[in-house]
Amino acid sequence: MIFVFHTYRFGPGQPYNFGYEMGRIGRSIAQGNGFGNIYGGLTGPTAYEPPLYPYIVGGVFKLCGVYSPLSALVLLSINAVLSALTCIPIVHIAKRCFGETTAVGSAWTWAFYPFAIYWSTTWIWETVLSTMLLAVLFWVTLAMDEYDGLKPWIWFGFVWGITALSNATLVSFLPASGLWAARQHVKRNKPWLLGAVVASLLFLACLTPWQIRNYQTFHHLFFVRDDFGMNLRVGNGPEAKGAWLKSQIPSQNPAEFARYVSMGETAYAAAQGHQALQFIKQNPGRFIVLCVKRFLYYWGGNPRPSVFHVATPANLFEIAFESATSAICFWGLIRSVKKRVPGAWLFFWLILLYPAVYYITFPNLRYRQPLEPFIIILGISLTAAKAGASLQTTPR
Repeated sequence: MIFVFHTYRFGPGQPYNFGYEMGRIGRSIAQGNGFGNIYGGLTGPTAYEPPLYPYIVGGVFKLCGVYSPLSALVLLSINAVLSALTCIPIVHIAKRCFGETTAVGSAWTWAFYPFAIYWSTTWIWETVLSTMLLAVLFWVTLAMDEYDGLKPWIWFGFVWGITALSNATLVSFLPASGLWAARQHVKRNKPWLLGAVVASLLFLACLTPWQIRNYQTFHHLFFVRDDFGMNLRVGNGPEAKGAWLKSQIPSQNPAEFARYVSMGETAYAAAQGHQALQFIKQNPGRFIVLCVKRFLYYWGGNPRPSVFHVATPANLFEIAFESATSAICFWGLIRSVKKRVPGAWLFFWLILLYPAVYYITFPNLRYRQPLEPFIIILGISLTAAKAGASLQTTPR
């Protein structure tokens, strides 16, 4: 798909937007200016993005050229390989929870899934990497109680640490994942406390270098990223309608860019967060309505002005596809919980916890991608169950 549609090529004026913030930080790293300059120019250090993927971009830019077609080809090829490898945890998760028929069906569905292909072949971002890491974590969590000793806990802590450095939002699932793993050990009368401590220490060890860098640079502590205040303002304000507010993003609004530069990153994010909280306190009813809209947008398609007035067939397909797959996912989840499928409650907590922050900030189609493997598994499990029921009722 990369070669057929030449997604690694871009015209004049496009390189600056190739990878957006990830690309700009990667360029800064490759040019020897450090982890920063997120909005162009020499605006200084940043912690608006986790470090893992920008360093991958910076390394590729260093070797293959900044914003070069070769760099684009390499980065998209990495995405394609990671997306393909995601089939492995999908197979193991589905087989462990629902059986081999669901496992095979889920893997083939992922291989041809439209959004899996789209994000891996067109978008320079951590989306594909985070999707694979979350699937691996889910698989590791399910399998931990089958092994003795500290080795599974070591893997658990290490993979969670790497994941946090790729996408900090995924850490919202960590408490449920850890408690579920501990509970499975208790049910099998296996020791878990020492393993949990080792996993926690390893998780913190993975984050420590980045946390030290941020404290030395910005002189206060925060978890991985310091842009929550800005993101809260991007989704909440007098002009908010449920989608993100382009006018509040420094890269899209020269006035906001000037404020970002003059105030500094952390002060700017804090000021934006203060404005958002003031709006929420003064308009609690409207905030609830916005949260409901964002929930619907997250599960029913990417929010845009045309969301209720479809302008193109692509818009209609996106909304219909996302709405249908979400409905099937919820149906499959409810059925799994009722049938006491192994791991059903782990699916429940993941789908409950991970998207929650986007209901209060702003949704985007890309933010649903880490859940797509699980949406597919739950959907295919329904198909497999229906097929099995049909075979049982068909006269021989």
